[in-house]
Amino acid sequence: MFRQYRIRNYSFPLMAACILLAVIGITVIGSARESYQSRQTFGLTIGIIVMVILSLVDYTFLLHFRWIFYIGGCILLAGVLIFGNNIGGATRWIEIAGVQFQPSDLMKLVLILFFAGYFSHFENRINTLPVILLSLVLLAIPLFLILREPDLSTTITTAVVFCVIIFTAGLSMKIVIGILAVTIPAAVIFLSRLLSGASGIKKNYQVFRILAWLHPEEYPEYSMQQQNSIIAIGSGQLFGKGLNNNAVNSVKNGNFLSESQTDFIFAVAGEELGFAGCVVIVLLELLIGILCFRIAMRARDKSGALICAGMGSLIIFQSALNISVTTGLMPNTGITLPFMSYGITSLVSFFAGTGICINVGLQPKKEYIPPRRGQGSTAVKRSYHYMP
Repeated sequence: MFRQYRIRNYSFPLMAACILLAVIGITVIGSARESYQSRQTFGLTIGIIVMVILSLVDYTFLLHFRWIFYIGGCILLAGVLIFGNNIGGATRWIEIAGVQFQPSDLMKLVLILFFAGYFSHFENRINTLPVILLSLVLLAIPLFLILREPDLSTTITTAVVFCVIIFTAGLSMKIVIGILAVTIPAAVIFLSRLLSGASGIKKNYQVFRILAWLHPEEYPEYSMQQQNSIIAIGSGQLFGKGLNNNAVNSVKNGNFLSESQTDFIFAVAGEELGFAGCVVIVLLELLIGILCFRIAMRARDKSGALICAGMGSLIIFQSALNISVTTGLMPNTGITLPFMSYGITSLVSFFAGTGICINVGLQPKKEYIPPRRGQGSTAVKRSYHYMP
């Protein structure tokens, strides 16, 4: 379970970037909803402890329990639908032993570990129909449970991360092109029917959000939150109005942003830290994702590379989705900003995933260095060294 690691292989920049981003998030959360700040600070403490512990636990040891993690996660998701707490019209939280948490946040990490082990096990048969179909079935079960909460944004994010993992695992480009040839036209047909007002499409709240994004003036009850977010970010200008300000023209102070501490935390950051603060946040999210991908390139085996690729894509895609929503580039989906938004489950799960990535980096692949001419067998024994 524990190995002898070299300190020079420990990714301190990745750890520092995660902690710095979380600290920025705590300060902005305190400005948005002061009552949540102490709880998020507690979550940061737990997250750092979990990250350090998992960074020292051999990731291959964790993969031995991937089926237990998968089944346990599916049971929790099913439990949410039966015993979960309904908050804001969605049933995404469950309480066990007095602790309330969101299983869908944990399930994203669980599925990264599970499919990293799954595709590594079938590495030589990744392009066979049985392996692909079984992986899709195993993915469909938790996605269906998450979608039933309902939580479309997490469903989409999880599906995208799965696509990155299976592509990284070695899925044939012929299969990828074939899938795109079907999904892209289907998406275009759906959007065209939606815009034309086709009667066959059921207009639930998710469809209304898309329509409100395209025609905000026609659906003010669905577009108001996003429009206020855009105003808040724009009003911050270059350096913002300052944290905990009392400006009368503040969108946040006027309570025009609901869930400002979670889904729209980037809007609060834009108003109070300005364009400069937003750039720092975006660069930190991007840096964390890039560092995960860099570790993936140096991983000693396929499973380690898939774990890091999955975490890197999760952080970058979820960040891009959240920021795109708050800036009006995409319809409102209701998803948190990694390491920034309030939510102990989300924060701890991201720190846990980062800790596992750090452990992958502690076990880099070995590079063959040929022995010098004239050296004997002793040199051959030392011809494998860890890459710097």
